[in-house]
Formats: sequence, structure tokens, C-alpha cells
Amino acid sequence: MKNYDTFIIGHISLDENIFQGEVIKGIGGAVLYSSCASYAIGHKTGILTKFSLQHEEYLDVFTIPREDIFVLDSKNTTSIRNIYYDAERERRTCFALSIADPFTILDLPKDLNSQIYHFAGLISGEFDNAMIKFLQPKGKIALDVQGFLRTVGDKQKMIFKDWQEKKEYLPYIDYLKTDAAEAEVMTATEDRKEAAKILHDWGAREILITYNKEALVYDGKKYYACPLKPRNLSGRTGRGDTCFSAYITERLKRGIEDALVFASALVSLKMETIGPFKGTREDVEDYIRRYY
Repeated sequence: MKNYDTFIIGHISLDENIFQGEVIKGIGGAVLYSSCASYAIGHKTGILTKFSLQHEEYLDVFTIPREDIFVLDSKNTTSIRNIYYDAERERRTCFALSIADPFTILDLPKDLNSQIYHFAGLISGEFDNAMIKFLQPKGKIALDVQGFLRTVGDKQKMIFKDWQEKKEYLPYIDYLKTDAAEAEVMTATEDRKEAAKILHDWGAREILITYNKEALVYDGKKYYACPLKPRNLSGRTGRGDTCFSAYITERLKRGIEDALVFASALVSLKMETIGPFKGTREDVEDYIRRYY
């Protein structure tokens, strides 16, 4: 039996990030940023990913032990081009250059036990929705709506469409993550607090909404907000994935407020360096002392 604090499911991606004419290529994906964050701060982490095994060297970017990485072969490897338009890297256009095969219940490893099952998707259709109901009795469900809203449109351009089955599946979700734009797509309001309340009313138990200035959590009783304080935005890519993973794993032993401060500090530190978080718990605690 494999036992984990968090088990993360999602495609890795060959990313092409373009900002002010500079092109940076590298391995990305929510499953990468999420797993590196939770592992770095001491949480037992496993992942399930799927890509063309001709690219097996991509696994070298992960920091978790190889024995905790479950890999399935796919006809294609997901690849995404991100074009950023502003200094804060909030506005971007994304193109799906290729997409790996979706995940199904049959893909899940046998003899698996985890406190959290984290759906860390990139593109709509990445998961069979039935996986949510199947895993819910086995542990807490954490879900990033990016993998259910971001859809491939004309000329491979990715656009956001509402998750039609949201009201059916939100009651199965313990931790729901959106950014401000995704929250608006789902709820038709620009007000982040109101959007969080609507998502909670539809059944999700804790909602985390990330924004360039802060992270916001709502649990149906109280709003919690914490600023993000990066000193530069070199490592903006992976912000939401990193913040969400740190938050949900810290929630295993901390209250909402403490977990949110810790996650906000960790992602602020991560945003100062390109790539996934590779610091330590001590680094984050020092950042909190200095800036929070």
C-alpha cells in the first residue's frame, strides 16, 4: 500500500513562455509545480501523469522520488504556448500545441491511499469526471478548475468555457481553486468574494481564489485574505498551482488562516525564481518573518 499526504493527477507540459519577445521553453504543468511545492515543505507526495514515453527524460524535473511517480504512456505529450502581455503577467494568450490522453478511473494505481486527491489539470477533457465521485469516499478532493474550464478553440487558441456539470460535482469537492478570471466565468461576477460565496453555495467546502495581489479563501463562514509579496515576477508561471498545493497540504495540520499565510509566503518566494519551488520550510518561515 502506498500512503501519501497528497496524490496529484495531471499532465506535464512542454511549455513555451513568451514575454517581451523572449522565449523560454521548459517542462511545466500544474502537476509539476504542485508536487514540488508540497514535497519541498515535507509532505509525502505522489503523482500520476501521462505523456509520450519517448520524452521520459522530462521526469528529471521532478523533485519527488521516482518511486512516487506513476507514469502512463500517451500518444502525445501536452505542449502549451503562453504569450504574456503585461509586466504582472496577468494577461496572456495560450495555445494548445498538443494534448496527452485523458485520465480515467482505470488509470489510478492499485493499493493507493492518500489524505488528499488533487486534480491538477491544464485543459478541459483531461479527466473523466467520474473520477471525482470515485475518489471522494477515499480522501479529500482538491480540484483546480483550470482543467475543467480551459478549452481548445479555433487555431488551437485556448478559451474559457463554463463547466456545465459544475453543480453536480462541486458538492464532492473539499478544496476548490480558481483564479479571478475563472471565478468570473463560473459565477458571472467580477467580485471575488461574491464569486467565492456562490461557489460555496453550490457545494464546494473551501474556495481559494488567487489574484496578482492576494489569495482569498472562503469557507462559508468567513473570508480570509493574504497579500502576495514577491520582489519580482521572474517565476510567475505556476503561481496558482504552487499556492494551492501548499495551502491544501498545510491544511492537514493547520487552520485556514495559518495555512493561507504560509502558502502566500511560499508562492511569493517561488515567483522570484523561474521554475517550481525548490526551497525549504525554513525558507518560507524566514520569508514570513521578514515580509509578513
